[in-house]
Amino acid sequence: MDLAPVQNIGKGTSDQFANPQLTLGRPLTGGCAFCGHDPHLSAFGPPRNGQGFNQALSALNHGRKALEEVMSDLPGIVVTGVSGRMGQMLVKTIQASGKARLVAGVEREGSPWIGRDLGECMGGQPNGIIVTDDPVGAFAKAQGVIDFTSPAATVEFAGLAAQARAVHVIGTTGLSDADIAKLGAAARHAVIIRAGNMSLGVNLLTGLARKVAAALDEDWDIEVVEAHHRHKVDAPSGTALMLGEAAAEGRGKSLAELRTPAREGITGARSRGTIGFSAIRGGDVVGEHDVIFAADGERIVLRHLATDRSIFARGALRAVLWGQGKKPGHYDMADVLGL
Repeated sequence: MDLAPVQNIGKGTSDQFANPQLTLGRPLTGGCAFCGHDPHLSAFGPPRNGQGFNQALSALNHGRKALEEVMSDLPGIVVTGVSGRMGQMLVKTIQASGKARLVAGVEREGSPWIGRDLGECMGGQPNGIIVTDDPVGAFAKAQGVIDFTSPAATVEFAGLAAQARAVHVIGTTGLSDADIAKLGAAARHAVIIRAGNMSLGVNLLTGLARKVAAALDEDWDIEVVEAHHRHKVDAPSGTALMLGEAAAEGRGKSLAELRTPAREGITGARSRGTIGFSAIRGGDVVGEHDVIFAADGERIVLRHLATDRSIFARGALRAVLWGQGKKPGHYDMADVLGL
């Protein structure tokens, strides 16, 4: 192959124009990864002398526009409690996923993050998303809301997300029966996906706890032991309660029927067939859960250890994407995972 045209690329030789495969020193095969357009070719033939820079700029602008068009088709997601550890992990997970767009970050009134660029607040480059304390405006432009906040805030957000017909994924723990009833009312109008834990492993553990409890009789005591970081404010954890509920279901009863009171002091002997809970708080433990089945002479221990909060963020993103187009209702992660 004659490479002279490449060496004379800036001189506009006739050989260069006769062989567009050598123009700009690379083959001109294929075009934009998004739409197939090739900005190097036009109705007027191959590039002319001095047009290289303009064509490169045109290609860059075209690619940017095509990327924006692709991104605009992805579900828009709002993260509430965006300044928290889970909130920031959710932001990173969504932005790295290529499956959804982050359209807003919501914080409580009075937060020092309000009115500031979210990327800068998180110690990175500006991303053009200004943190707001207006959930109504944020939810109106979203197809999904991911919410790891407080019970009171979650109940409020459920009503607002339902009005916006946005899928509401809830990882908030410590919800009361009254709170859950209010979520049920909102779920008549929109999709709500709520779970004490969003990770695949814990949800598999929940199914195992249910099956083991169903296979064993009441001679096997059940104890759920959980450990979390010192900052966690509720106990037992939402995950521990979820595991306890699954074990109770395995025995054909409700957790309220089988749950033993918290133990302190002289409590007397344990009642047969009950489900107990123990909580540990300390350090930076992300989350550890054991479901212990104890009988005379033997024990079975089912365990899950979480070492990185990203597992919860990935599960929440999976849930909000799964909820797109679903009928209004109150779902959980078992529905999302098909368990």
